[in-house]
Amino acid sequence: MHEVSLLRLYTLRLCYLILAVGLGLVIWPTVVHHSPEQAVAHGVQLSLFAGLGLTAVLGLRYPVQMIPLLLFELIWKAIYLLAFALPLWLAHQVTPPAASDIQAVLVVVIFIPLIPWSYVVRQYILRADDRWKRD
Repeated sequence: MHEVSLLRLYTLRLCYLILAVGLGLVIWPTVVHHSPEQAVAHGVQLSLFAGLGLTAVLGLRYPVQMIPLLLFELIWKAIYLLAFALPLWLAHQVTPPAASDIQAVLVVVIFIPLIPWSYVVRQYILRADDRWKRD
């Protein structure tokens, strides 16, 4: 019996494709052609996003095994929206650059209905954890 339907496998692959292509178009040009100032100010962030995009390519082949990557994407974006964007918005201090960041981060909402949540709950919450030591 298959734990995730074929349709869900394709929706997961769509998530990874969006992630890989989106980060590839936005991040990789700056990774390849950056100034020393960009390297100092944003090198770590750009490297993280570039690695995330490259890792998402694995999700095209192994969509179920790469679900934790999508969970990471959802979690960091939720943290950003709740801890940074929401306070700015509530204080009426959203600047045009912040608005651009918020808009880019909000793209994550398209992933929410595409993830097989029943599988995630069964696999990562209800399932017994891996052992911690030898028997």
